[in-house]
Amino acid sequence: MNPLRALVLAFGLGLLVLVLRSPKDPRPAVRYLATGVLVAASAAVVSPFLWLVAAAFKDRSVLNEHVFFPPLGDWSSATLNLDNFRRLFQGDASLTGKVYFSQYVVNSLCVASLSTVLQVLFCSLAGYAFAKYSFAGKGVLLTFMLGTMMIPGVLLFAPVYDMVVGFGFVDSYAALILPGVVTPYGIFLFRQAILSVPNEMLDAGRIDGANEFSIYLKLVMPLVRPLTAAFCLVCFLGSWNAFFGPSVYLHAQQKLTLPVVLNMYLGVYGSDQGVFLAGTLLAIVPPALLFFALEKEFVSGLATGAVKG
Repeated sequence: MNPLRALVLAFGLGLLVLVLRSPKDPRPAVRYLATGVLVAASAAVVSPFLWLVAAAFKDRSVLNEHVFFPPLGDWSSATLNLDNFRRLFQGDASLTGKVYFSQYVVNSLCVASLSTVLQVLFCSLAGYAFAKYSFAGKGVLLTFMLGTMMIPGVLLFAPVYDMVVGFGFVDSYAALILPGVVTPYGIFLFRQAILSVPNEMLDAGRIDGANEFSIYLKLVMPLVRPLTAAFCLVCFLGSWNAFFGPSVYLHAQQKLTLPVVLNMYLGVYGSDQGVFLAGTLLAIVPPALLFFALEKEFVSGLATGAVKG
């Protein structure tokens, strides 16, 4: 009997014992079953990441011998080593010399970080204007903006590419950052969040002598921090995982971002998947760190309004 079957059998026996001990009170059995289901769902979510970690440290010869790490008695230098990472950081030949994997990581970090900062800034400013100001054509502009969200982005690629070429942004990071600096999705999110900010607070700031930008920065933005954190993560992940744009706009090897490079590695290391998996493992580290850094903001956002005061 394999360990998985033994675990399922033990769980079933435990459930049966709880049912027999208290047939008139099913609550302990229900809690036990719910806990088991949650643990099984968590294991299903985490197991691909555990497999990736284990595969990144294995040699090609033992990659498929064990699903995860082998038993302690079978561990060797082939099942746990840093060879894949050494080969990953050896560098790739290009017309301008060797380009190292760390350069691709820096490229993606710079593009994703700058894109996230600019999107948060401009979308929040526009959302603040739509939420707290009255101006001619506001309703029409808002309706038009929301209507554009129904258009698939791929349909706009041709005119956007023509604009990028016209401005001379080909083979530069401006082609990746500037077209997405302001998005209807981001403006609408910030507008909905800022609508809940009391107007009396903004009027009090104006009475105290604060200018409009100070009110936006020091009064409004702190009150919508949970949404800002969520939007930061969405923007960062979208830019970090972008493949179509970088593969079209970027030509120089030293300017490529991680998704494009990892796709190239599928062909370069087709017979040695451990190197590709090592790169994939490193590529998920920055988004994971950002998520854990913003975790408190997510929790505070979920808890908002949970306590009536």
